[in-house]
Amino acid sequence: MILIGRSNWLPPRQWKLWSLPRTALAYVLAIDVIAVTITALAVRSTVSGPHPGVRHAEWVAFVVLAATSTLHLESARSIERRREMAANTSPHTNLKCLWTFAALLLLPLSLVVPLIVLSYCYSWFRVYGRTVAHRKVFSASTYILASAAAAAVLRAGGLLGAPRVPTGFWSLLVVVAAAATWWLVNYALVIGAILLSSPEATARQALGELSDQLVVCAGLGLGVAIAAIQSSYPWVVPVLMVTVLALHRDLLLPQYQRAAGTDAKTGLATSSYWASAVPAELARADTLRSTVGLLLLDLDRFKEINDTYGHPAGDQALRAVGQAIRAEVRNGDLVARVGGDELAVLLPGASEPEVLEIADRIRERLVSLSLSVSTTGRGMAVINGVPASFGAAIYPEVATTMDQLVLAADDALLTAKRAGRNQIVAARPHPATAEQPESEDSDRSVSD
Repeated sequence: MILIGRSNWLPPRQWKLWSLPRTALAYVLAIDVIAVTITALAVRSTVSGPHPGVRHAEWVAFVVLAATSTLHLESARSIERRREMAANTSPHTNLKCLWTFAALLLLPLSLVVPLIVLSYCYSWFRVYGRTVAHRKVFSASTYILASAAAAAVLRAGGLLGAPRVPTGFWSLLVVVAAAATWWLVNYALVIGAILLSSPEATARQALGELSDQLVVCAGLGLGVAIAAIQSSYPWVVPVLMVTVLALHRDLLLPQYQRAAGTDAKTGLATSSYWASAVPAELARADTLRSTVGLLLLDLDRFKEINDTYGHPAGDQALRAVGQAIRAEVRNGDLVARVGGDELAVLLPGASEPEVLEIADRIRERLVSLSLSVSTTGRGMAVINGVPASFGAAIYPEVATTMDQLVLAADDALLTAKRAGRNQIVAARPHPATAEQPESEDSDRSVSD
């Protein structure tokens, strides 16, 4: 159950950034430019300051923090995909801040910036997806501005040399003030972008949930602890990954897992999760000026498997089908069981050719599927092939609401079954003035 598309390279001119309202575009670009300027000044200060260059201990700290933050991102990327989709018109909080703030206490700003850039580049390629590139550039910029503000607080408080970890009451107050400054600057910049880019969003939506901000505070606090340990025992930091991942799962994921649910027979998303995930993804597509592909598939003559081999064998076949589908979809696609032998695939950011290509891969895999099942009173049996019929629809090309999208895909699925099964039919755009659904002849079929 993953919701964000695979990260393929898109040229900057194709980024959704350019479709933002003018005020939002100017705001985002201004923040990006300021971040680049801060980066240049930080590098210049390191090269030509009173103590030029980077010390060996700082390079070691940078390598350790870069490695552990990357490991953290990789271990928690499925969680972050789910959470990214849920944050449509509210701040998307994450635990990158703990590594960033730990770096602030251990490294010069000229090394903090590369750590931030590395983290977001890795996230772009492995977690979030190609359609949100400009958002991740902006997020990295807000991190750089927040880090520069926090570094200024540390300097103003007299914590000039690394490590800047608390060793007394005053230094503790300075570090807490720097953490509060980091949080406030980053939070304010993100809220400003949300309000400018989504005029329909209310202030309450833009502010997000208090619990999310408490998670950020927890991350900043953990960053102080990591910096303190790193300054004395750098190779103990990787051990803390267990704590970090436990925090990530215990504080961030359960609220989505409880609402999601997993189908016990297939391991796919349940129909209830599907019903809540689709409108959220359509809303996200509207925000990003993107598309959403939908595949509905119905297993051909699946009842015969239940009647011939028994329902336990049918459950085994369903589980194998679910695994086969997940092996062919992209990392960011949602696969759900929406009925007895009815499955659905949500493909964020996919065009019609991409949807049809994925559908054809699934169809071929199911046709060639061979599995051994336990039958009722007959021992083991081999099922060769579990073919399916497919209906495809693209939002907003053929529909502008969830109901219309599902209906269009369902109509295409019926057309595929009537045409002989084991086929793929893509719904065509319906004229805006049409009162009746188009005939089956207006659908486009891709068959074996």
